[in-house]
Amino acid sequence: MRRSYPSDIEKCQFDVIRPMLETAKKRTRPRNYDLYDIFCAIQYRLREGCRWRSLPHDFPKWENVYYHYQIWSKQDENGISLLDRIMVELVKFEREINGRKPEPTLAIVDSKSTKNAFTAEEKGYDGGKKYQESKDI
Repeated sequence: MRRSYPSDIEKCQFDVIRPMLETAKKRTRPRNYDLYDIFCAIQYRLREGCRWRSLPHDFPKWENVYYHYQIWSKQDENGISLLDRIMVELVKFEREINGRKPEPTLAIVDSKSTKNAFTAEEKGYDGGKKYQESKDI
């Protein structure tokens, strides 16, 4: 039994995404590690930002975790990886558990985060500045 980490997901959440993970690669021999432990190790690595070799020793070997990460993070023809689809499914699952609709009904875009492409080219007088440089001198 391994230690629990803040990045771990619950077993009921993992049961939702287990079929997606199992079909990602053709299974030719029995697995040495549980997919839950491998997925939690990837979550730990992504959350903590540590090196692969620095994964805690109660997770599977870092080589096996990295191998599965390479398979699951490979993008399909639409540019979406299996890990991206899994995160979407986990969000939908959490929304349903909390009694909400699986798809969001409202989105708010922050105006400061959008690029100002149309007005970025314009230059003009800024009356709010204390000092104005004069190019006539």
